[in-house]
Amino acid sequence: MGLERTQLMAGMHRLDVQLAQTQEQRQIGLMWRKDMPQHEGMLFVFDQPSTQCFWMRNTLIPLTAAFLEDDGTIVNLADMKPLNDDSHCSTKPVRFVLEMNQGWFAKRQIKPGFKLGGSVFGKRPN
Repeated sequence: MGLERTQLMAGMHRLDVQLAQTQEQRQIGLMWRKDMPQHEGMLFVFDQPSTQCFWMRNTLIPLTAAFLEDDGTIVNLADMKPLNDDSHCSTKPVRFVLEMNQGWFAKRQIKPGFKLGGSVFGKRPN
């Protein structure tokens, strides 16, 4: 399934992310993939802010989820283990969740409060 892509900026780092915008796309997410390039990720886009919870069923690569406010500010980060049903949730209602390879944020010292840039942030849902 070819997903739409967009660019995000994390300081000087440019990210090429796939957009999971429909219920089906969000349910499949990054399941079954064996690897993901370091500068790529998946941005889950929800219609309404809500407490978003993610798990790693059928997901083969270790990921970090960044739960993001509407303006791209990181609310919290969660490291997630492959093939694990533990729930990882946002600490407040959000519409965006960015999954990257585990360690990507830590290596760049990107923490909660850091603001990502991108054209998707600040837009109201249709």
